Amino acid sequence: MFGFAQRATRRRLIEALHHAVVAQSRSPALYGPGLLPDTVEGRFESLTLHVLLLMRRMRTLPPPASDVAQELVDAVFAHLEIALRESGIGDMGVPKRMKKLARAFYDRTLKYEAALEAGDAAALSEELARRLGLDPADMSAVAGYCLDAERRLAPCDVESILNGRAFLALDAVPASEGPSP
Repeated sequence: MFGFAQRATRRRLIEALHHAVVAQSRSPALYGPGLLPDTVEGRFESLTLHVLLLMRRMRTLPPPASDVAQELVDAVFAHLEIALRESGIGDMGVPKRMKKLARAFYDRTLKYEAALEAGDAAALSEELARRLGLDPADMSAVAGYCLDAERRLAPCDVESILNGRAFLALDAVPASEGPSP
């Protein structure tokens, strides 16, 4: 019985974290001219970036951070599958689309992570622009936001991440400001 209660509590925490990630990735400050396009593709890029930012932070934290990171990714994909089904994709088409989304997600995280690891806003801008068919200059504010977000997430511990407080620091950073000095 205790195992069930703990799993249910953990599941609620992961769902709340997923909700916080989605809410932050949909922040209106990230969309518009010179920012992400408010399209399915733009929202997917934003979601991917925000999940990646948390994954990178959680990799540096003690257990259960790595488990939480994996459970967050699992929740993201479970919700993407629900969204596909609700959009009218039939049962036969969902697995194929999910594989395509998973490949896209992991390909992006590899490319974006390399740029984040190097602290290279230009490389991140170029990769985002390539994915979205935009000019890299249009993505410089978003790249700056990501580098700044990573610095702002650095002091967050597992508890602040699970409680959704990690993103409170990001709400104060308009995407157009770029990275802080």
